Amino acid sequence: MNRLEKAIETSAHKPLLGASVYFYNPIFVEMASHLGFDVIWIEMEHAFITFAEAADLCRIAAGHRLLTMIRIPDTRRESVLKAAECGPDIIDLPMVNSPEQIRELLNFARFPPMGQRGFFSVSRSLKYGLVSNVSEEQQLLNQELSLLVQVETVEAVNQIEEFCQIDGIDIFIGPADLSASLGVPGQTSHPKVVEAVRHVVTTAKRFGKRVASAVHHKDASLWIELGVDLLFCANDIVALRTGATTAIRETEDRIFEFNARPAMEGR
Repeated sequence: MNRLEKAIETSAHKPLLGASVYFYNPIFVEMASHLGFDVIWIEMEHAFITFAEAADLCRIAAGHRLLTMIRIPDTRRESVLKAAECGPDIIDLPMVNSPEQIRELLNFARFPPMGQRGFFSVSRSLKYGLVSNVSEEQQLLNQELSLLVQVETVEAVNQIEEFCQIDGIDIFIGPADLSASLGVPGQTSHPKVVEAVRHVVTTAKRFGKRVASAVHHKDASLWIELGVDLLFCANDIVALRTGATTAIRETEDRIFEFNARPAMEGR
């Protein structure tokens, strides 16, 4: 049982709740812990976080007993290895459209004999070499590191049964890109999207796979009903935008009320 599975089994949250960081934002990670989130998503596909920053965010999150997920941009050996050396609990691969991509991820993320992850004994993932037996620690990491593959296209949906027959991975559904692939961009609650999502979740569960996704918190009901295991429902940019927007709008309302008061009183 890997760290993600252990957290799912023991958590008071059903599903686990996650928050995403799109920038190097230690304060947001700490706040997420205090707010009660379970998992931090470190974004390296679209955002500009470096591997050094990702490793720092993993340290900070671990210190607050948060699980960490790094989303890498691709299956290049360098991308997989550097993410793994940061010591996350989960590595997530976006836009997976073939079993070959999954096997490539597995190959680079697992130490021999399960894969071909390179030997590097002094990384954070191996406690900087401060272990009694590096080889045994490597095999433990083979079991503890969770790998997620993202289903975000019609092609992936059509291959979900084949994906789920591959051992060692779980499923992450990306509803935004999936809606675009289905011809209804941005309409993540469209019947076409809901039908595809239900098919993916049902198939994944039939094969004993864990399922994760990221949605707007107002759209969480469907995913809770489907029994997803990990639900990302917040990120640092939206939290900042929402808070700042609320503050300025409510302050402008007070200004309007104040300026309107003399005119009302003079009538």
